[in-house]
Amino acid sequence: MNLAYMTGILPIKKYGEHSALNIFDEYSMTDPKGLGEYFGFTEREVREQCERHGMDYGEMERWYDGYLMGGCHIYNPKSVADALMWKSVRSYWTGSETYEALKVYIDLNFDGLREAIVGMLGGMPCRIDPTTFQNDMTTFKTRDDVLTLLIHLGYLAYDKDREETAIPNQEIAQEYLRAMKTGGWDGLTEALNRSEGLLRSTWALDGETVAAGMSAIHSETTSLLKYNNENSLTCTVLMAYYSAKAYYLNPVMELPSGKGYADVVYLPKYGTGRPALVVELKWNKSARGAIAQIKDRQYSSWIQGYTGDILLVGISYDKKTKEHACVIEAWKKERS
Repeated sequence: MNLAYMTGILPIKKYGEHSALNIFDEYSMTDPKGLGEYFGFTEREVREQCERHGMDYGEMERWYDGYLMGGCHIYNPKSVADALMWKSVRSYWTGSETYEALKVYIDLNFDGLREAIVGMLGGMPCRIDPTTFQNDMTTFKTRDDVLTLLIHLGYLAYDKDREETAIPNQEIAQEYLRAMKTGGWDGLTEALNRSEGLLRSTWALDGETVAAGMSAIHSETTSLLKYNNENSLTCTVLMAYYSAKAYYLNPVMELPSGKGYADVVYLPKYGTGRPALVVELKWNKSARGAIAQIKDRQYSSWIQGYTGDILLVGISYDKKTKEHACVIEAWKKERS
């Protein structure tokens, strides 16, 4: 005899240290146990359906992948089904949810919640402890409580091994942008709209234009970012390169390399023909010093075997003047 208790999208409500019901094994978005592959469509299933219906798998992956369940990549099943049915890859999320519901939660700016979301929009995962969440939609004491609810609602993906959360895909990123257009997120849209131009200026080795753009983003987002620490500088860079999603994999943060850690590394997607970007950030120090550090500590040595071009990007911020500086150089590979 088997017994199942279906609660909906949230786990059983916690009361104090123990749940009123505590004799069940729970399968949730943060702990799917062995049932993760049944939470949505798997990569294999989506590939098969794309071949059957003549759809571009790469686009399906960009728009609907991103959820990790027990080591499996899980796709939003309704959106995949709608895309296959209507032969159109776009956001179908609002068919079952509304960004107004998301707005209510992200406006609860607990402990730097807005900075965390801005960073995740740029591709930077956020560390999280989901154990304090009370399994309801009203009891919030910390930033992690809000982020955990968003995981259960599908607005965030959770990597149990790394204890990190992230915005899973393009479909969900659009919902965040819609929610931010009204109230409390002044300047973010303008900052993200600058991204494509800044990325192209980077490819053109135009450090002066990139620095001016960074300063503009700083001014536009002062209500969102606490500009007194290096993490805020990282968030600014991620916003500046938001459009890199179309050409690059998710940025790698503090990548172990050579004799230290590269702050941010962008590796291009296959077939885009774009250069890899190795970015070093400096707080109250020079941008040229950032370039020198990349070379001295051999940050680019880990991609010596990389056959494409590599750009070294040094970005600095002066706390007194609130100005950014940027130096960009093409990496010259050593000849054997």
